[in-house]
Amino acid sequence: MPPTAFNTPSDYEPVLPARGAGRGVGDEPDAFGAPADGFTSAEDFTSAEDFDFRDSGAARLGRDAAGAKVARRDAARGARGVGARAGAVAAAAQAIKRGHALTYACLFLFSFVLFYRPYEFLPLPSNLAFWLATAALVIFLPSQLGAEGNLTARPREVNLVLLFALMGLLSVAFAKESRAEAWATFSDIFIRALLIFVVIVNAARTEFRLRALVVLSVGSAVLMSAGALNDYLSGRLTVEGYRVGGQLGGIFGNPNDMALHLVTMMPLALGLGLGSRGILKKAVCALAALLMAAGTFVTFSRGGFLAMAAGLFALAWTLRRGRRFAVVAGALVLFVGFFVVAPTEYTSRIFSIFDRRLDAYGSADARQALLMRSVQVAARNPVFGVGMGNFALVSFRGQVSHNAYTQVAAEMGLAALALYGLFLWTPLRALGRITRETFAARGRSRFYYLAAGMQASLAAYMVASFFGSVAYYWNVYYLVGFAVCLRRLYEASPEGARAAAAAAEDESKADERGAGEGAGGADAAAARAVSL
Repeated sequence: MPPTAFNTPSDYEPVLPARGAGRGVGDEPDAFGAPADGFTSAEDFTSAEDFDFRDSGAARLGRDAAGAKVARRDAARGARGVGARAGAVAAAAQAIKRGHALTYACLFLFSFVLFYRPYEFLPLPSNLAFWLATAALVIFLPSQLGAEGNLTARPREVNLVLLFALMGLLSVAFAKESRAEAWATFSDIFIRALLIFVVIVNAARTEFRLRALVVLSVGSAVLMSAGALNDYLSGRLTVEGYRVGGQLGGIFGNPNDMALHLVTMMPLALGLGLGSRGILKKAVCALAALLMAAGTFVTFSRGGFLAMAAGLFALAWTLRRGRRFAVVAGALVLFVGFFVVAPTEYTSRIFSIFDRRLDAYGSADARQALLMRSVQVAARNPVFGVGMGNFALVSFRGQVSHNAYTQVAAEMGLAALALYGLFLWTPLRALGRITRETFAARGRSRFYYLAAGMQASLAAYMVASFFGSVAYYWNVYYLVGFAVCLRRLYEASPEGARAAAAAAEDESKADERGAGEGAGGADAAAARAVSL
């Protein structure tokens, strides 16, 4: 039976008041005092025991027929209980809106400092982000314990990232070259992103909070794109003589890393625009997406180009459900048209992916050599890897793998790679389910276009991270955090409740039809047995 919001167990744990801590929505009794899973007491099954056909084949057939009748009755009762269970989900939705207000304020300020780095322009302490993150965590712990009686909600993504962190700790303990380097990577980079991911999942519990974080992230990409275009038009081509450098420094100081941020924010901007009601908002979001596309172009990032194409194609594929041939044809036309009008330097850079002779700096050959080296290291150290941050110590000239997947495999082991892949795939599937369930009402849905944008952003990240050692950076933990929050909100919303109710009703009808067919067959077989 496929999981719904009312039966066992989904990837989402609705946020309940403290008195409901440790108990999911599916465990709440319905209005009639029956368990929420739709089953009744054992007395309902005694009718099948009243037949005294103990030892004959006809007796067994009779019991099967009686059981089928009971199954039909239970299916009907389960359908009638859907409304009561929908009320329980509505109550959970109200509970979600409360709590973590101060935690969220610190999270929002931390995200602003992380994405905009104001201390580079204003006299602010350079460790401002650290103190804001610390404040968010200090406030989060008692707030979470008071609201839900646990340290965190436990959707599947949280469980996966906790296991991933455990593999990271083991890789530190068994580091082959430098435990100090492994611990520095774990404590200075990875664990901070993981903790903020947990805070996002628990604190962004209203649509307003989630959309505000998304807009904040998209706004930083717009600012970077404007700066990159200004540098390009002004001739400040500081990378290889024809590429702009990164903007704002930090995790965006490299043009490839900046391109990764731009191509993952672009589908989110489009999702926000398509889901907006006003023409002005739609126009602003479309302009922001175009600006990000232009910013990606002037980075001359090959991985950024491929990720942008993947993200836009994934978004178009979702939005044009039922007209996918037209989507493919249109994508091919745009692809060809782009290379017709693009500058020669850009087309040469992109086609160097396939023809290494077009790569004037030989970086494609170097990347391929690093990829093969990281695969070899992963194969030789399949259990715990060589330790987080240790690949550069066994690589060529201290270089990183430039591939998030082989970075994880080489430094943390193959089990960690599987966890990382599931961490990306799980929210992608959940977002796909939301877009399918809200497609028919997409014009009225508050979730459809944002879910489609997030799905495309994750697809873009999965491609872009194939060209960068970014598995421990903030990018993916914010994206997956957004996806988990959207799923939690959807499943506790009237839209999610209606979708789950419709799925439960369809399932009840299917069970009833199956029970009816089974009862009819049993009756016919019993009649044949009696005639014999």
